[in-house]
Amino acid sequence: MTATTPNWVFQKIAEELGVREGQVRAAVALLDEGSTVPFIARYRKEATGMLDDAQLRTLEERLRYLREFEERRTTILDSIREQGKLTEALEAQIMAAETKARLEDIYLPFKPKRRTKAQIAREAGLEPLADGLLSDPGQDPETTARAYLTESVPDVAAALDGARAILVERFAEDADLIGDLRERVWSRGHMVAKVRDGAAESGAKYADYFDFSEPLAKLPSHRALALFRGEKEEVLDLTVEPNPDDDAPAATGTFNPYESAIAARFEIDNRGRPADAWLAKAVQWAWRTRIMVNLSVDLRMRVRQAAEEEAIRVFAGNLRDLLLAAPAGTRPTMGLDPAYRTGVKVAVVDATGKVVATTTTYPHKPQGQWDDALVVLEKLVREHHVELIAIGNGTASRETDQLAGDLVKRCPDLKLSKIMISEAGASVYSASSFASRELPDLDVSLRGAVSIARRLQDPLAELVKIEPKSIGVGQYQHDLSESDLSRSLDAVVEDCVNAVGVDLNTASTPLLARVSGISGGLAENIVAHREANGPFPSRAALQKVPRLGPKAFEQSAGFLRIRGGDEPLDASSVHPESYPLARRIAQAAGGDVKTLLGNGRALRGLKPSDFVNDAYGLPTVTDVLAELEKPGRDPRPSFKTATFTEGVETVADLKPGMRLEGVVTNVAAFGAFVDVGVHQDGLVHISAMSHEFVNDPRDVVKPGDVVKVKVLEVDVPRNRISLTLRLDDEVPAPGTDRRQSAGDGERRGGSSANRPSPGRGDRGRGKGRDDRTGRGRDRGRGGRGDSAPDGAIADALRRAGYQLPKD
Repeated sequence: MTATTPNWVFQKIAEELGVREGQVRAAVALLDEGSTVPFIARYRKEATGMLDDAQLRTLEERLRYLREFEERRTTILDSIREQGKLTEALEAQIMAAETKARLEDIYLPFKPKRRTKAQIAREAGLEPLADGLLSDPGQDPETTARAYLTESVPDVAAALDGARAILVERFAEDADLIGDLRERVWSRGHMVAKVRDGAAESGAKYADYFDFSEPLAKLPSHRALALFRGEKEEVLDLTVEPNPDDDAPAATGTFNPYESAIAARFEIDNRGRPADAWLAKAVQWAWRTRIMVNLSVDLRMRVRQAAEEEAIRVFAGNLRDLLLAAPAGTRPTMGLDPAYRTGVKVAVVDATGKVVATTTTYPHKPQGQWDDALVVLEKLVREHHVELIAIGNGTASRETDQLAGDLVKRCPDLKLSKIMISEAGASVYSASSFASRELPDLDVSLRGAVSIARRLQDPLAELVKIEPKSIGVGQYQHDLSESDLSRSLDAVVEDCVNAVGVDLNTASTPLLARVSGISGGLAENIVAHREANGPFPSRAALQKVPRLGPKAFEQSAGFLRIRGGDEPLDASSVHPESYPLARRIAQAAGGDVKTLLGNGRALRGLKPSDFVNDAYGLPTVTDVLAELEKPGRDPRPSFKTATFTEGVETVADLKPGMRLEGVVTNVAAFGAFVDVGVHQDGLVHISAMSHEFVNDPRDVVKPGDVVKVKVLEVDVPRNRISLTLRLDDEVPAPGTDRRQSAGDGERRGGSSANRPSPGRGDRGRGKGRDDRTGRGRDRGRGGRGDSAPDGAIADALRRAGYQLPKD
């Protein structure tokens, strides 16, 4: 970004973030110079006044939006100026606009457009007729119109139609009026869906929306996106209905509240004068044919934008959790990619992730070579000293987990651990060009097993090889703005990679390409230099890489790690520019840097303020001291796994009231999916996550979390499991009408806002659903309504027993 930024932009962003304007100016200057958010957040704290990465990401997005807004304002001013219509008052009005909608409302009368009926009427000399009737309703419209008949206006009807067109355009282009009406419809209006004729059978997955209405301002993201997808697939017809308040005062008995606002704006009142009825019809015509039509388009876009922003936020949050999941570390690992007919693909990687063995076994039907598979697997784990077994959680995963369990029992001396992990995106990686270069001698089917093994060792290092949107932890991702989604997800990946740091001498090209300041081309050059010259002995040696200049080195060096190199500080996140400071600190502690690293006792006796000078401020000194105490620390949590209950292997084994340990596989807007070891994920509805009100499930749990749950209800025929995180929740008695307990969430300190909306048939009559089972519209109800989610959300729903359509 190098655009000129007006002062008001700095002021507005500072106000929104609740920080000083000087902090915003400093951050913008650094961004414009080419600095990345991770670099600024970590190494330019003095300049920005300690803005963190979340604030900087928000600042970056708002800066982009407001600069685009300012560019649009300039374009509009230039356009009106060229028309010779820019007055001081109009310019002031444009300069005072604070939103794009307001700006476009003001510009509408001046926006170049094709010849309208109103323009044709003006050319025919009918504007004085429209003005006269509006200003003096005492005139008789037909009598007055006769004076305007010409060759192009052959009769009274044509004259009055032209005058009406002029007034309709005037009403519809009044910026203040339209802005007010837009907000009124937003606050009162509903999104209404109806099934299209003949589409009910083919579009059964959208059955919950065949007769649907919900307030615009309260429509949840996932429901809005489901509606728009249903419309796109030609199953649903969507309309915005203004839902006028019948009790609102009206200017006349013939107007609804919105028409009353138009009439009041132009001082139109039905007092029995000759032109009053004609003017009233002009108001109604303007509302029905122009204003509401345009507002409907605007508000549909507003709903979609809000829904996309929320969906992208959820996607980004889930992606962050997945990338920052606990790594198992450098331990020999076996990856199992389950399948029935085509067999279980097996890959063994050593502690560094290098592939040392691959094979395919056929333990499941139709081959059923269970014992043969165990012999092969035992031979591999003993030969390669395997410590961990990673099992992909797709088709045949539960059966393969049983196979791994038998393997563990056969090899008690090896102390093997088996872990079920998400295989989202593994197939995408297997078929990628990078996988072809990285594993050229392996069949595509075996590459997935390699990816599964490696992502247990280090999920971040493996998942960066996949396009973020292909990892599939979002909802309706194929319906989202491609550019907005990519920008958000790329930012998440960049933040995660740089928060953890990257080993310069082992990192793959895709991982290096996510480091601050390093492009894809530079990453390839680094790997090529490493392969040609051997491991980098120091960060300084990075400057020998072709096309890696001072700016790239400045931005990237602090996030790259070299362990056992020439410079001990290269293994830490201390930036090379702060090495002199680190040495001063070591000298003050009475030793050298190498002996000081990790010596918390020596460091805790030092005062940060003693090392502050013109070159290093207190934030930098504090950070360097913290890093010296725990050099190269990994911010990710410690690795641990869930222990599934012995003897509980199928849904039929579950009983209400059971307390189990499980792992969170995914989090959606309506709750969390938990794997308890029965090959079907259970759902913890948002209302069963806490005794307190929960606005966002991710505030309670994240993918990968090991949790304790209680089974509330089991539906064996449909493979559905209802769980709760509130272990003191009472289990519904068999045969209990679940709707009788729908208020449990509120009695336990929850809120009705946590409940799913009423199901089809209950809509509008206040009938709820059981909070704890999640059987409301939020769950998709058997693949209908909020169905057709994407990626891992869809996988989780399918594992929870829902029959979803293929996207």
